[in-house]
Amino acid sequence: MRRSFMLLMALVLASCLSLPVLADEGMYPVTDLHGIDLRAKGLKLDVKDLYNPGGVSLIDAIVNIGGCTGSFVSPDGLILTNHHCAFGAVQAASTPQHDYVTHGFLANDRASEIRARGNTVRIIDSYRDVSADVLGALKEQMTPGERTRAITARTRAIVADAEAVQPGKRAEVAEMFAGRTYVLFVYTFLRDVRLVYVPPRGIGEFGGEEDNWMWPRHTGDFSFLRAYVAPDGSPAEYAPQNVPYHPKKFLRIQPRGVAEEDPVFVLGYPGRTFRHRTSHFLAYERDGRLPIVAELYENQIATMTRMGISDRGVALKYDARVKSLANSSKNYRGKLQGLHRLPLIVQKRDEEQRMQAFIEADPVMKARYGTMLKELGMVYAGLTDHALEDALFDNLRTSSAVLSLAVTVVEGNRELKKADLQRDAPYMEKNLGRTKDNVRLSLQNFHEPVDRALFADLLTRMRKLPAGTGGIVMDSVFRSIDQIGGMERWLDVMYGGATLRTPDAVFTLMEGPADVCETSADPFVRLARALAPVFAQRRADRQETDGTLTRLHADLVAVKMAFQKTSFIPDANSTMRLTVGRVRGYAPADATVYRPFTTLRGVVEKTTGVEPFTTPERVIALYRQGLFGRFVLPESKQLPVAMLYDLDTTGGNSGSPVMNAAGEVIGVNFDRTFEATINDYAWSEEYSRSIAVDIRYVLWVTEIVGGATHILRELGV
Repeated sequence: MRRSFMLLMALVLASCLSLPVLADEGMYPVTDLHGIDLRAKGLKLDVKDLYNPGGVSLIDAIVNIGGCTGSFVSPDGLILTNHHCAFGAVQAASTPQHDYVTHGFLANDRASEIRARGNTVRIIDSYRDVSADVLGALKEQMTPGERTRAITARTRAIVADAEAVQPGKRAEVAEMFAGRTYVLFVYTFLRDVRLVYVPPRGIGEFGGEEDNWMWPRHTGDFSFLRAYVAPDGSPAEYAPQNVPYHPKKFLRIQPRGVAEEDPVFVLGYPGRTFRHRTSHFLAYERDGRLPIVAELYENQIATMTRMGISDRGVALKYDARVKSLANSSKNYRGKLQGLHRLPLIVQKRDEEQRMQAFIEADPVMKARYGTMLKELGMVYAGLTDHALEDALFDNLRTSSAVLSLAVTVVEGNRELKKADLQRDAPYMEKNLGRTKDNVRLSLQNFHEPVDRALFADLLTRMRKLPAGTGGIVMDSVFRSIDQIGGMERWLDVMYGGATLRTPDAVFTLMEGPADVCETSADPFVRLARALAPVFAQRRADRQETDGTLTRLHADLVAVKMAFQKTSFIPDANSTMRLTVGRVRGYAPADATVYRPFTTLRGVVEKTTGVEPFTTPERVIALYRQGLFGRFVLPESKQLPVAMLYDLDTTGGNSGSPVMNAAGEVIGVNFDRTFEATINDYAWSEEYSRSIAVDIRYVLWVTEIVGGATHILRELGV
């Protein structure tokens, strides 16, 4: 018995030190690239070409930009990423008179580049394992909630220490395996980012949400931005005197592109995957969270879209939010389709039955892990039962911009009185500037009729919850609505008394004395104060659940490794990852075969002149004249637009450079196929396909359509 237990622990330790070279599935962490034979996968590179702690490598050119990925493609800080990743900044810079969302944006020189609000750039500098330090904060007698808070406090202290000895850097502790392995990453952090070239919406978002997550795809989803620093080279906030950042490494563009079956790879920052979760988690996603949140988002999208139809100024305020919610809701629908059609849950249950038998065959393991799977089932059953309530409370704050500002005021007023490390993250000194920028953007995008409609819908939904679910505070709100004569009259009173209409009004209360919120007559501030203990209790409850799941998932990984007699790649967690594959089509249904390239001919064939299938007249004219320059496909003599490949990607990989075997950029990743939305739970060579805009289309649009020849010169093309 002791021998089997020691074997289990040895396997767990091994998982922290090395990873096997498996099949094409895998988002390999930068911490484990040493275990991969890249040449065996068709690349002409060694691992040190990707990551070289003692020198310069490709990873030095890869950036995290606003939650997406991008890459430096010139020595002067030029960044190539997706159109949809720059969309929020474009929308923030647009007005009805200067509608960059519709018509695109081009800076003809550096002085004309404009601020990309809300965007920052992170470039990885170093990493080190801090698992022992993090886990050393835990005590055997701690409750699950105390474990969660202890890990949070310890990771914050580690981050603060790292940033103190490296001024200007940003640090982050990433949980690689829940409750088991933690890695400290240190990043160069750039805060001045500017727009350089963004194609018109009819190119960058051609097909809109109708084509989103679909193949064939004909979207020119790319943009160019630039990172700036202070004249002395240090990171700085936006300022006119700042100068372009000079990266240690920038990627070369390969204008000849690639061909079918060519090896390709991606370096990027994928968001979250959940491949090491149980059938109980998948059932919770299928029966609880996903359908509820998708329907809620779809209703909000319909409201914002309807109320912006007759006023482009109103539509501009909500374009970015609509786009974000639509992307998520369609992703969720794809996942739901996959969970209903594919036998993933059944397969997981079969595996868990075998795993349970494996546990019970060893008395030591049975004593430690015997109830693990049952406990996981109980936690997720509870989450499923409360999925609607959780979704509505999670959206209560965000449904109304005014309520969100009021909550920020109340939270900020409380948190700013604490020592910096004790504050909630948005109110720590290093993040306070970003929080204030978000306040300004929220007010810039505020339109009262839309805000009222979204808030009213959310409250109406909450009122349908079982009696008492919302607690005393929400019961009081509903009584007030009845007493005053209905929802519309109640909203008249709320919005009529709202004072948080300017950034100064928000910051004055947020940074004022402790009693300033208590004496405020603003009805939204009063509501936010009443909700504060409700939010606090829900947060504490979530910490308890998270603490329980962290412990159980750590046990699950340990048992799974012993059961499978191997280690495996940790789920994606927004840290740098490598994925390798080939340009390749697929067959999603009977008698249906998809080739890996689309062309400009498909753009013209789809163009109807009605959104979202509108195309700039210049593009149509160039197509009819066959003016494709040097960017055509050799076989068809057509201009390529998008391409497919079997890389393992997920959200956050948007904007990642797709590179050929020599490490040259041949595309910009922006999506997956509808069947591959299930990637977050399971990858399959059969149906998992990702989509990029072909670099030849990027170059053609930039040079021939946009007339931005200076950008191609900067690219060295």
